[in-house]
Amino acid sequence: MRILRLAALLLFSVFAGFGAANAASFEKFDKAAFAAAQQQGKPILVDVHATWCPTCKKQEKVLGALKNEAAYANLIIFQLDYDKQKDVWKSMGVRKQSTLIAFKGSAETGRSVGVTKKEEIHALIATAMK
Repeated sequence: MRILRLAALLLFSVFAGFGAANAASFEKFDKAAFAAAQQQGKPILVDVHATWCPTCKKQEKVLGALKNEAAYANLIIFQLDYDKQKDVWKSMGVRKQSTLIAFKGSAETGRSVGVTKKEEIHALIATAMK
């Protein structure tokens, strides 16, 4: 009986890990990690986010669902804190929270401000996935 439980636990952990590896990764914005992802040519989405922003909360629901979508396995989403990382978002030409910027490596492929519709956010991300 104990062997069966261990086997079931091992099988569960393998499949749980498999699902996590096949979804978008989410990270707090870090200049070094962002630069490394750009150098590697990865698809990137920078999410300029403020905790108090209702538009950001709507975007967060759409982006959070990407954790379960295998199509976005290579995508890295960097959440840039609007209130604490002002120097970074200013250097990117951002003017307000709820800005999403897509990159393929170091090339910006698109940006949007205040977009909350799933289809529009997915279309923006698709520009980085090519």
